[in-house]
Amino acid sequence: MTQCVQAGTMPMTLQEVARCLSGRLVPVAASRSADGVDDPCESLKVVSDSRLAEEGSLFIAIRGERVDGHDFLPGMGARGVRAALVDHLVSGADLPQILVKDTVEALGLLAKHNIELRRAAGADFTVIGITGSVGKTTTKDLLASLLAKLGEVVAPVGSFNNEIGLPLTALQVGEGTRFLVAEMGANHVGEIAHLTQIVPPDLALVLKVGVAHLGEFGSVERIAQAKSEIVRGLVPGGLAVLNADDPRVAAMAPLARGGVLRFGMNGKTAVLDARASDVERDRSDRPSFTLSLADAEPVRVHLGISGTHNVMNALAAATVAHHMGMDPRSIAEGLGRDDRISPHRMAVGTVRTARAGFTLIDDSFNANPDSMRAGLDALSTWQGAKGRAEPYRIAVLGVMLELGDRSAQLHEQVGAYCRQLGLDALVAVGCPDESADALVRAMVRGAGGETAGETEGGTAPMLVRYAQDADQAGKVVESLAARHPGSLVLLKGSHMSGLSALAERWQG
Repeated sequence: MTQCVQAGTMPMTLQEVARCLSGRLVPVAASRSADGVDDPCESLKVVSDSRLAEEGSLFIAIRGERVDGHDFLPGMGARGVRAALVDHLVSGADLPQILVKDTVEALGLLAKHNIELRRAAGADFTVIGITGSVGKTTTKDLLASLLAKLGEVVAPVGSFNNEIGLPLTALQVGEGTRFLVAEMGANHVGEIAHLTQIVPPDLALVLKVGVAHLGEFGSVERIAQAKSEIVRGLVPGGLAVLNADDPRVAAMAPLARGGVLRFGMNGKTAVLDARASDVERDRSDRPSFTLSLADAEPVRVHLGISGTHNVMNALAAATVAHHMGMDPRSIAEGLGRDDRISPHRMAVGTVRTARAGFTLIDDSFNANPDSMRAGLDALSTWQGAKGRAEPYRIAVLGVMLELGDRSAQLHEQVGAYCRQLGLDALVAVGCPDESADALVRAMVRGAGGETAGETEGGTAPMLVRYAQDADQAGKVVESLAARHPGSLVLLKGSHMSGLSALAERWQG
């Protein structure tokens, strides 16, 4: 049988893959059966993680900083892996190899070819690109859930939003796919432009221009320039959906050649296609708001997820869903049902260890000044079950990376903000990296410095602790929670802080 690739359900033989990548198909020495192009083939998954390479899959061998995917080829054929995309031939490999100059670039070309095949199929298909300094993944999760009521949706797991993650997601698109919801992130100018060349969006949603990756970009203006590339990369006649409350996002409107939809909460903004107003929150910081969409009666939305900052993310998702044909009541019902989003993003749960029990807000996926403040706001306003005393609020915070020359100042501001909010305790989590650890200590300085502990007959205005790593931070938290039943704990920091692993250990 001819060996072939199916990305989603868009079939391609291995020979077709090689042709579209200008690559060379090298069969296994013992078999010369990869020449045909017309035989039927099985569904195939495209993967770049050797642990996920299974029967019928196409493995993309990528050279990383620490690991080279080419090293894992021997034995893959025996496991049923169909073929591997490589930048050099691996001797001893027991499966066909497609030789290309650059496997990451080839992965993008293969994804682009798959999207072109889907568009050529003729049935309705819409690519929705999402970018912004904060909120991309939450908005993606909410929007994908809403659009699933209208048709088959492909969306990334977690934050697959770079030159590897986006193509892997696009290669899940098949003949039955109605929507591709694609995150597009950037660490430098030109990156989103490149992603839109791989997967040009029909609709570009821009959430916010903040200071994430400020060190890489050099200025907020450069960040805005990078985010605007998603609007410039729209297909001819494509639609831009813009946050009218952010002046830098609103200024992108002239770049959209196919029209603009505006969403926001600012009552002074007269021309809005979607508005959220009358925002309230319950004792668990789950917000509700009035959703007003163009030419429709307002409806009340009660979000299933926590965090007042998620009102804007929900409003963005609602704007797109309504444009795609979903009625406001169905949107409100959908937003109310979604109480779980991607891991480590404002995930609320109960933790019980041998020493203590407490409520955990796990927002440990990553951190920048905007998202850090949003998480701290949620921690400070949480009241818990009615009739119970106010919880003892503990912020467990790690380093924020890629903030440039203002890094120390921005960390000091976070520490000061914890004190301003009147939190009960701040546990600042150190890092092995000296420069990152210095930023954590700047956060401690901003909070007023480490305190000696709880005073007799009461507590200090805010207890401040430096922990050398996540494990020590966990011990400090459990000790505090044991002395303060009903404690509420927020985990927030970059991946380097190890807080995601701490959350998984607590909840495992």
